[in-house]
Amino acid sequence: MPIIRFSSIKAGDVKVFSRALVDDLQKVTGSPREYFTLEVVSSVYITDGIEVEGPPIVEVGWFDRGQELQDMAAKAITQHVQSAGYPNVDVIFTIFREASYYENGNHF
Repeated sequence: MPIIRFSSIKAGDVKVFSRALVDDLQKVTGSPREYFTLEVVSSVYITDGIEVEGPPIVEVGWFDRGQELQDMAAKAITQHVQSAGYPNVDVIFTIFREASYYENGNHF
């Protein structure tokens, strides 16, 4: 945790910037490298019955770290995704509550 999911972004592109992205996010969050999970989601987007290319979206699930750190993380994610050739990217944060997040049957 944090869990970072990439939609409409190629896995190969995520591989290229993944190390530098986690380096930057480590600086922002203070979390150890092994806490980060990066996932590339394969989705089919449909508009009016036709398969279309979806918008690049990055979803971040994490515990609340305050607006300032969230803004810094969003900027770092955006910069790395844009550097891979995606000029427009949406970054969406989902805040986990400690009592609702379990690891090995125990909540935080």
